[in-house]
Amino acid sequence: MGDRITYVGLDVHKDGIVVALAEDGLRGEVRDYGRIANTPAALQRLVRKLGQEGVELRFCYEAGPCGYGIQRQLSASGHDCVVVAPSLIPKRAGDRVKTDRRDAGGLAKLHRAGELTAVWVPDPGHEAMRDLVRARLDAVRALRRARQQLSGFLLRQGCHYRRPAWTKLHRRWLAGLKFEQAVHHIVLEDYIATVEAAEARRDRLTAQIEAMLPDWTLAPVVAALQTMRGMALVNAATLIAELGDLSRFANPRQLMAYLGLVPSEHSSGASVRRGGLTKAGNSAARRLLIEAAWTYRFPARLSRELLLRQEAQPKPIREIAWKAQLRLCARYRKLARTGKPANVVTAAIARELAGFVWAIARRVPPAAS
Repeated sequence: MGDRITYVGLDVHKDGIVVALAEDGLRGEVRDYGRIANTPAALQRLVRKLGQEGVELRFCYEAGPCGYGIQRQLSASGHDCVVVAPSLIPKRAGDRVKTDRRDAGGLAKLHRAGELTAVWVPDPGHEAMRDLVRARLDAVRALRRARQQLSGFLLRQGCHYRRPAWTKLHRRWLAGLKFEQAVHHIVLEDYIATVEAAEARRDRLTAQIEAMLPDWTLAPVVAALQTMRGMALVNAATLIAELGDLSRFANPRQLMAYLGLVPSEHSSGASVRRGGLTKAGNSAARRLLIEAAWTYRFPARLSRELLLRQEAQPKPIREIAWKAQLRLCARYRKLARTGKPANVVTAAIARELAGFVWAIARRVPPAAS
């Protein structure tokens, strides 16, 4: 531990990093250091120059598209470095000037004051799995967009398929369509090829997730979550890849707030006003929980598929999953009988589902890396 502490704010961009320094103490000097290249060698030179004997360096920078490489390099060098949540950085209402120098200086001052909220930094293996599940989510969105484009084309031509779409029968129906204009057949085949390519991409990435899962440290947590209704392999893997190690949440309420599944509030004095969901935190994880919550509108039961997923899990995990079914299915029916909108009911079920996810994840230790 050094005799003095220097807080270093980094405003990180693709090509460069703007650096500001804040000396320890309430009224310590805050000065602009300058701009360096965003390369490991330049960052190493900065650390050597600032890290004089008896000086402890504490770095911080905002989470962004440049990833966690800077944090990992500085941590490997033995220096403290936090990655800050941009949405939780305090801002003054009257401040209308924004520059890279002011941003770096503000980060250094706020870090010194302890006003910054750090995000969880995944290890390289976890980040690789998260990139994989996000690539699959992108493929799913691309498939949905391709299907919508094909459906829009057919609607403009007055072609209506009045049965469930995107089946083998639907594909045969598409092949039998006739148009007055010959070019429309070319357009149709192009749209069909786009849909099939998107489906193949989605299936390839799904297979890659299944192949990578056994080597992942959080694979036991993913397997345990599959004991719950609405949590098949891909959904469970995506949820844990987005949330990471749930042991960092001290209680389920913290996880619910992190997911943005708690109501917003604007209260003052005797007036208490609560609004819609805050929708803070990870939107992909929140969407997965809401999709899983829809399955609890049916009566509680153990299907054959769910039973197969539960066979290898210990009894305490299975008991939590069954308790979740009993409670959430009954609560869904109770809330629905009060006349609340379906989306409000589903959000409430998703909030409680997050608590059961937390309870199961806390009982399963990660595998050794």
